[in-house]
Amino acid sequence: MGKNGAMDTDSIATPIVSGTTHWFKSSGDLVAFKEGRRHSFEYGRYGNPTVKVLEDKISALERAEGTLVTSSGMNAIVATLLALVPPGAGHVVTTTECYSEARAFIRDKLSKMGIKVTFVELNDMETLKAVLDQGDVTLFYTDCPTNPHLKCIDIKLVADLCHRRGALVCIDSTLASPINQKPLTLGADIVVHSATKYIAGHHDVIAGCISGSEALISRIRAWHHDLGGAISPDAAYMIIRGLKTMALRVETQNQTSLRMARLLENHPKIERVYYPGLLSSPWHDIAKSQMTGFGGVISFEVASDLHGVMRFVDALEIPFIATSLGGCESLVQQPAVMSFWGQSDEEKAKNGIKDNLVRFSFGIEKFEDLRDDIIQALEKI
Repeated sequence: MGKNGAMDTDSIATPIVSGTTHWFKSSGDLVAFKEGRRHSFEYGRYGNPTVKVLEDKISALERAEGTLVTSSGMNAIVATLLALVPPGAGHVVTTTECYSEARAFIRDKLSKMGIKVTFVELNDMETLKAVLDQGDVTLFYTDCPTNPHLKCIDIKLVADLCHRRGALVCIDSTLASPINQKPLTLGADIVVHSATKYIAGHHDVIAGCISGSEALISRIRAWHHDLGGAISPDAAYMIIRGLKTMALRVETQNQTSLRMARLLENHPKIERVYYPGLLSSPWHDIAKSQMTGFGGVISFEVASDLHGVMRFVDALEIPFIATSLGGCESLVQQPAVMSFWGQSDEEKAKNGIKDNLVRFSFGIEKFEDLRDDIIQALEKI
């Protein structure tokens, strides 16, 4: 992942600079900083040497001019939207399948700021073209792949359509990871991640990141300074350490997920498997054209009801019943019981959430162990 470019050190491991305040040698030194002739982090909310190393590494991964690391993935999304969409004049177009909390923020918060909001179905290009033809769209935002159905949007096509009408494109690529997909190389203007997931990879640190051109990142950074979503240098160090093994982890997760998706697709107790790596997936051709691997998450519908699927989940011995994804340990959840608990049947149906849907995030355990565990659990229903 390269050397510690932001620090003058011969340490192989990136040092943790925990200081919150950086001093100046003289008043002249301070003036030089204020006039832009000398660099300083000045104060921890504005930047930190350890965090800067992490940002540079993520920029290299994403082929970006700049990166901003934030305190969470949601902070990254909110900072991006607030910075790039002007209140009272902006227009955000997003998809009905985007991250549920981002969708709620756009629908419930941005709309109250005088920002026009339009929701379109993923890959409904005709509707998107019609909305763009209105000529007032500021930014298009969506996930790729989506959660939990792993749908993929043609990033290159969407970027082309949006740019013709002067709209920016922001892709949340969390479920892909920078190893499997690089939206900026496909024409997106901004890519965001919940770095908590594949990038950190160990279920032990919360963070987000935003990558793009230096001009756009500077605009977002100014808002981020006001929002105060700074990440600690200790957390940045842990993510830097996670980056060292990300390619190895993601490759294992890609392989396990694809093999498991193929196995489950032919299992008599599985009604449907959602995974873009499958030839049967409606999203396979798009995914194949822009991803080098299909990710470590699969979703599937079990041939049972709500309580039968709960018995299946409870019978599993390896994965933890938990939210999140992308770490070394496998996680499993039944969205109707976890992420969508308490929502109406109408709301769940609108989001494609059935009682028998299971989302499985594979870790780095041995495939054969995971396979045997899932098969024995299916036999319990």
